[in-house]
Amino acid sequence: MTTTSDATTTTAAPHGATTAPPAGPSPEVTAAVHEIARRAQAAAPQIATATRAVKDAALHALADALVERADAIVTANAEDLERGRQNGMSPGLLDRLTLTPERIAGIADALRELAALPDPVGEVVRGSTLPNGLRLTQTRVPMGVVGMIYEARPNVTVDAAGLGLKSGNAVILRGGSAAASSNSLIVQVLSEALEAQGLPADLVQSIDAYGREGAVALMHARGLVDLLVPRGGADLISTVVRESKVPVVETGTGNCHVFVDAAADPEMALEIVLNAKTQRVGVCNAAETLLVHRDIASTFLPTVLPALAARDVVLHGDDAVRAAAPAGVRVDEADDEDWATEYLALELAVKVVDDVEDAIAHIRRWSSGHTEAVVTNDLAVADRFVQGVDSAAVMVNASTRFTDGGEFGLGAEIGISTQKMHARGPMGLAELTTTKWVVRGDGQVRG
Repeated sequence: MTTTSDATTTTAAPHGATTAPPAGPSPEVTAAVHEIARRAQAAAPQIATATRAVKDAALHALADALVERADAIVTANAEDLERGRQNGMSPGLLDRLTLTPERIAGIADALRELAALPDPVGEVVRGSTLPNGLRLTQTRVPMGVVGMIYEARPNVTVDAAGLGLKSGNAVILRGGSAAASSNSLIVQVLSEALEAQGLPADLVQSIDAYGREGAVALMHARGLVDLLVPRGGADLISTVVRESKVPVVETGTGNCHVFVDAAADPEMALEIVLNAKTQRVGVCNAAETLLVHRDIASTFLPTVLPALAARDVVLHGDDAVRAAAPAGVRVDEADDEDWATEYLALELAVKVVDDVEDAIAHIRRWSSGHTEAVVTNDLAVADRFVQGVDSAAVMVNASTRFTDGGEFGLGAEIGISTQKMHARGPMGLAELTTTKWVVRGDGQVRG
């Protein structure tokens, strides 16, 4: 699924930034959100036990419904875009908010691609027969009710619904005020399409009407919601992780790095850097820091800096970078805030490093653990970078922009996990399941 892979949607904050705790929801909002969760719980078993044929037919029906209502969805989206402009939303975030007939067709095609993927439910992860004759299988089963809290990304509404249905889950969505008009209509279209297929409309529900209070009520719905996935800026994610009483998979911000080694092919390195930074800026797998080996700084920087500046990239660099910048290319002095920042804009921090070990040390200090790339023709350097960098994805001679569920062949993603439990990296269908142990015997009893 074309998702642009991108967990972040708000103005970036330095890695580790936090916000004040959200105010507690009113009893009325809590009751309303929890009732939605109960309806999702009641609907979930119907999709959990559905055959693949039923689920795939539903996905095709959702795709057809989106295309049929594309004009109305674009009209609703225009309201969100106008509101965003009035509120000073950045160009990168406006781009992520925008829906066009072509983008809607792409989202619909992605649902059809999702239908073509194997069904994870029922997959046997492992199995064995014990000496006493007991036959064990560990089998994938749906989570149950999955909540999503995200911002300014109406395509995520469809991604979450499609992934949830294919993996046998009901989904509850909190998409934020920036995309309120788009999301409201999309959820309505999806719900109507589900009903037309004989499935409960409550399999896909939104709590946008309850605002931030509703989001907090969802975070507190332990026992009603089985998994919560936040997908947004650093502030949003840290707030959900800190405040939630529901199990959370932490999708991370993307302070991603590209290290250009002394043994890099200069032309390859230039193309990778430009793609990683400028192909789409408001996304979590875009590069935010460029590290250049000292041995090639005097030749590579005079090439890459003007090329970035020609694409309107604002540059922040250390003393060595600023000294190597050719006349006419402005490079502002970089500080710790630049090394820590996920810009989500046409901005890039640039630093000269001594070697691969220096690059690894910088990444370990400042990275958010999302994606890092090395450009080199030295196999030993590549291997050392892969071993030394502790991020969810590590690229060798490829752009950071490939960290994406669709690009990885997962069909879609519900987010990119930067934590180390249950799921790491792009989260597809398998990551929305858990497992159940099934034990079959012939009357065995334990002595």
